Amino acid sequence: MNAKKSCDVIVIGGGAAGMMAALFAARNDAKVTLLEKNEKLGKKVYITGKGRCNVTNACEDIQDFLQEVPRNPRFLYSALRQFAPRDMLSLLHDLGCETKVERGRRAYPVSDHASDVTKALEKGLRQAGVEIRFHTEVKRILSDENGIIGVETINGEVYSGKAIIICTGGMSYPSTGSTGDGFRWAEGTGHKVLPPRPSLVGLRTKETWPMELQGLTLKNICLIGTSCGKIIYSEQGEMLFTHFGVSGPLVIECSCHLPENGSCELTLNLKPGLTREQLDQRLTRELSSAGKKQLSTVLQTLLPMRFAALFPALCGIDGKMPCNQITTVMRSAIAEHLQALPLTVFGTRPIEEAIVTRGGIDVKALSPNTMESKTVPGLYFAGEVIDVDAHTGGYNLQIAWATGALAGKSAAEHIREESQ
Repeated sequence: MNAKKSCDVIVIGGGAAGMMAALFAARNDAKVTLLEKNEKLGKKVYITGKGRCNVTNACEDIQDFLQEVPRNPRFLYSALRQFAPRDMLSLLHDLGCETKVERGRRAYPVSDHASDVTKALEKGLRQAGVEIRFHTEVKRILSDENGIIGVETINGEVYSGKAIIICTGGMSYPSTGSTGDGFRWAEGTGHKVLPPRPSLVGLRTKETWPMELQGLTLKNICLIGTSCGKIIYSEQGEMLFTHFGVSGPLVIECSCHLPENGSCELTLNLKPGLTREQLDQRLTRELSSAGKKQLSTVLQTLLPMRFAALFPALCGIDGKMPCNQITTVMRSAIAEHLQALPLTVFGTRPIEEAIVTRGGIDVKALSPNTMESKTVPGLYFAGEVIDVDAHTGGYNLQIAWATGALAGKSAAEHIREESQ
């Protein structure tokens, strides 16, 4: 091992949570070293919001925010109370990155460049005196009977510190450096790690007909997900047919609520704005006035052209059938499928394609007031490495900012208490 390098707080991982943890630890008078195995900070931040960085959700009420968190929302209460979305926007403003709020309270940098968020935070880190070490990959956590003593890198370097904050992310988008390191270290220190699984991800369907509509987007539909007969998700919005099944905003959000086996039943209401009676009346009107026109042609008044061509077969009807031959039973089947079209989900796309990771460090092992381990003094966790994930819309990044800020502040206070 090479000579020791000493500091107060060691932050492992320079993503959203890591940058915030290091900043708040330094601003609370701790000597901080930030270790990042990549060549730059915030590599995953760069790709969020399609490169625009949906930096947070401008949600004023904590309870409203927590409703967007399917798992362990109460664990986040202290973190969000101490560092709310408005605090994040204020911090970026102070660091020279102006923001704007768009539909759904989604906040972005005015420039629409995610890089401006990372540049602002790196500026803040350097102003606060944080030592940033790039291309530095941690091999293991060092501890003794009294708690944390430091880390060893894969190059044999040893960094000694009185507190460590693990902010290594989950296992989604591994090209950004999120390869599950934090999970292994946590298990090595005796912490329970819930199996990492994909969340906010596309869903694979048993039916193959969605593949025939690859690239087609449906808007203003209602998607209902059920598991074991219980509704696990129901929202109206937009979805997309793909080469593997379905994706798009509604589907991705629905994926947060899947049971552990990754399967569920989906029901598509393609005409949620109409009652069944109104839909029957419209179908009767359309079909009776169409004469000998083919059914698939007339359905184009209700569905996109590609979908209209395929839809009759889903109802068990020949799409080439003249409309004046459609029976009452057939018309009823069309109406039923327009408002309750079934799909069977048998799994998700790989975790590498997921926006966030579900699972991770069991929150029962951490103090929600400090993000510190209950069993290893001086060891903290923040961000996606913890078993907390949320819907899209800036919520997951805000969780990273808030838990990182709380962990950094708490670690600095831990150092002060140790030195007294």
